[in-house]
Amino acid sequence: MTDREAYIALNMIEGLGPIKVRALIDALGSPQAVFDPGQSDLRQAKGVGHKLSEAILTQRAQIDPQAELEKAEELGVHIITPLDTEYPDALKTIHDPPLALYVRGAFEPGDRHALAIVGARKCTHYGLSTADRLAYQLSQTGFTVVSGLARGIDTAAHQGVLKARGRTIAVLGAAIDQLYPPENAELADAIAQSGAVISEYPFGRPADRQTFPYRNRIVSGLSMGVVVVESGGKGGSLHTVDAAAEQGRSVFAVPGRIDSPASKGTNRLIKNGAKLVDNVDDILEEFELLVPPGQFEKPQNAASARPEVPLSDAEQELVKALWEEALDVDSLARAAGLPSFKVSALLVGLEMKRVVKMLPGRIVELADDLRG
Repeated sequence: MTDREAYIALNMIEGLGPIKVRALIDALGSPQAVFDPGQSDLRQAKGVGHKLSEAILTQRAQIDPQAELEKAEELGVHIITPLDTEYPDALKTIHDPPLALYVRGAFEPGDRHALAIVGARKCTHYGLSTADRLAYQLSQTGFTVVSGLARGIDTAAHQGVLKARGRTIAVLGAAIDQLYPPENAELADAIAQSGAVISEYPFGRPADRQTFPYRNRIVSGLSMGVVVVESGGKGGSLHTVDAAAEQGRSVFAVPGRIDSPASKGTNRLIKNGAKLVDNVDDILEEFELLVPPGQFEKPQNAASARPEVPLSDAEQELVKALWEEALDVDSLARAAGLPSFKVSALLVGLEMKRVVKMLPGRIVELADDLRG
């Protein structure tokens, strides 16, 4: 067994995580040494007691890393370990880097400039629209967007990147052959075509209450910063923030209504020092000293995002006003500096051109494909 295969095998042992594995390697000299038939007592490693030592010895005889590699090849997945050049440098700096990563798609050098967008599964239309818009704009500037493929904000973030034809990485809370939620299978396929779908869990591991919080350290670990779009008082996105703080990553939060349960967590994050985000520039300015000048371009002008649709000057003003957020008709009129009656007439034309769509409550937002 090679050291690379030993990392894959160690990742398959239940009850054994990256920190204990590091202790074993420090004590024994190499990953492969854990599987040495002559090694019958592993308690010399820090934190490895009798019970865990016996569990490792029992499982190591049953684990077949070669079979895992063969299954990966059948499924179009490649497994990378800290010994492989493809293993992200950003993850090597965290306290408990994954022992193995199962990857559909591929990492690219540009992924070192990544930002995470996370938030609640049960979110509002405002949250979905904001996640989509920020992800789209960050992708246009050249950032890779990392999220967790969960329902709600995560899904909107991945979709926003795909509209921009950018790169996004989905970090799963289950094995790569146990995709959750199942309705995001097509989205995962699309992400793998231009980015990566990854998991640290061996084949067959289903999602549970432990897998999701544990994977969040990878979401933040891959990223230069974490943007929380919507979060209640508790939830996985706040676990990601905790991991980001431990890893020295920047934390951003989108403010919400003070009476909205969906924004309770984000508003509290801002109160406690997270950077308030109301447009993409709030995020970009945080990294202007870390990224070489000219590396990224600002998002293209909203009014020219769909050049095949001819727009009058007044229509362009409405599109610009809607670029940051959906607005009710009266607020849109004030933002564009136009009378409400004229805005109402213009919106009829823009809706026929499929540039905007009308929502309940006389709310107006840009069409989903306008920016793509």
